[in-house]
Amino acid sequence: MVNVLLVENSRLAQDVIERHLAQSRRYHLRTVIEQAGHAQLTCRNGTYDLVLMDICTAAGDSGLAAAAALKQHLPTLWVILMTAVPEHSFLAKAKATGCDGFWYKEYGQTDLLDVLDHAMGGQPLFPDQTPSVPVGITQSSKLTQRELEVVRLLVQGCRYDEIAAALGISPNTVKYHIKNLLSKTGHRNTIQLVVDVVSKKLILPPF
Repeated sequence: MVNVLLVENSRLAQDVIERHLAQSRRYHLRTVIEQAGHAQLTCRNGTYDLVLMDICTAAGDSGLAAAAALKQHLPTLWVILMTAVPEHSFLAKAKATGCDGFWYKEYGQTDLLDVLDHAMGGQPLFPDQTPSVPVGITQSSKLTQRELEVVRLLVQGCRYDEIAAALGISPNTVKYHIKNLLSKTGHRNTIQLVVDVVSKKLILPPF
């Protein structure tokens, strides 16, 4: 039996995951905590084989940072990251932590137990891509990586010259990307664009 620590602050998600694990007869949900920042201490004080961790947890704690710390200090521990939001950067950031798999809770791309079984078998399972969501009249999958980088900096309140400096491009190139973004999405201005991507959780500034 695999002992599992669940890091999840949604009571509904806790119940759903607990049922999944119980039905498998392979995984035992030993402890549930709500803050990713408490995961390392919890693991040091208990016997766990696997941590199933949400990225956005209570008190604003990042599961990404917690996963990276766990893999650094407790490298034999399996860590699976999960999320219910389509934040475009989460998939790449999850892989960068060295975690053993990634699961989208609400998009039905992969079954949770498949992700866990692959991890335990030494074959990390990650989605092929981030779920696509509507952005104006287009889909987020139609936006380029550079366009998403520009939008993220707009969300952070950066001016065009600050975006140019951060991305190592010219202000004119920033204007070109923003023109394309407005054309693709049908938004009249960058304010509408920023409100849209934040409301769809395509970009979450704290993470």
